[in-house]
Amino acid sequence: MLIVLRNSWALLLGITLLMLGNGIQGTLLGVRGEIEGFSTGAMSIVMASYFAGFLLGSQLVPDLIRKVGHVRVFAALGSLASAGLILYPALVDPIAWTALRLLLGFCFCGVYIVAESWLNNTTTNETRGRALSLYLIAQMVGIVAAQALFTLGDASEFYLFITVSVLVSLAFAPILLSATPVPPFETTKPMSFRELYRVSPLGFIGILLLGAVFSALFGMAGVYGALAKLTSAQIALFVSAIYLGGMVFQYPIGWLSDKIDRRQMVVVGALVGLAGCLLGMSGIGGFTGALSAAFLIGGMANPLYGLLLAYTNDFLAPEDMASASGRLLFVNGLGAIGGPLVTGWLMERTGPAGFFLFIGVLMAALAGYAIWRMTQRPAVETDETAAYVAMSPGATTPVTITAMVDEWEEQLTQDEETA
Repeated sequence: MLIVLRNSWALLLGITLLMLGNGIQGTLLGVRGEIEGFSTGAMSIVMASYFAGFLLGSQLVPDLIRKVGHVRVFAALGSLASAGLILYPALVDPIAWTALRLLLGFCFCGVYIVAESWLNNTTTNETRGRALSLYLIAQMVGIVAAQALFTLGDASEFYLFITVSVLVSLAFAPILLSATPVPPFETTKPMSFRELYRVSPLGFIGILLLGAVFSALFGMAGVYGALAKLTSAQIALFVSAIYLGGMVFQYPIGWLSDKIDRRQMVVVGALVGLAGCLLGMSGIGGFTGALSAAFLIGGMANPLYGLLLAYTNDFLAPEDMASASGRLLFVNGLGAIGGPLVTGWLMERTGPAGFFLFIGVLMAALAGYAIWRMTQRPAVETDETAAYVAMSPGATTPVTITAMVDEWEEQLTQDEETA
């Protein structure tokens, strides 16, 4: 672990600063939109555009990198992101915010791809798993710390927007000043949708549903808090609880999933997430109940993503893992675009409870589909499964997928050698 930190500390610091900035803007826009009188439907479109931009970036940025290089792409997208963040208070209009969120989704995806390329290049087969774990921790720490910073300012002013822009700008310094040259950027041609569904119907449908779940959590939590008349401090705690739950449950669930039928863990995780949604909808316990609901939902949504990726790879040869995972990334992005839109539509008609209602329906659907799939296919023997790798659906790029697949292949090789 110390070796990984020594080689990658600057990159991890940069990622933490990026997540600080990105974490604040999601919460900040939800609250500022309510202050400006934007409708919930308008805010849902604003929030969904980020995920559309992120999906677009995952498809286009690799070609940009191959044409002009990592450093130029990184600098250009970083500058655009920093400028876009500071324009929000100057262009207070739903259409302008939608365009800015689309741009920021594209830019952040590109920035993550380049940063992860450098991170992946500093690791070896022996350290890749630990580097991925530290990368996930840096992401979570940045987002949770962002909520604390959010409470230090007034969402109705422009100072928080300046803070976000500065944090994102500062994030590039440690990465650019310490990063080593990277190898040529390579990606694998994705598997077809039909073939992917044939290989793992549960993985395909589950990842699609989780894309909508996570985008609703990441994009609409601030909107929910503003609509529920929570204070800034309460909104920050609510969003933090979502990510803290993911940090707490990620590794225990992953460890268990390597020991038993992963579909059982999918069912249990989805049902626990559903219980959290029902708690949030009931209003029992007031704000404390809402915090508990956020902790449970976030605690299940994050691990379920890595769990479904690992489950899909249980049915693939090592040489097909990268192409299948790349396609699953696209499927996740498609689901993510719809999450805020449907959540906003429900909240306009049912009030704040619509936030939990939408996620609860998706969790119930995931649990039900997983139970049905258990009757259609026998379980994979646990000694033949791919290792679980912790992942965050909010910042997964083709580079993360490549590193993850390398980790799976290394684990499979070790298992064969010890067999």
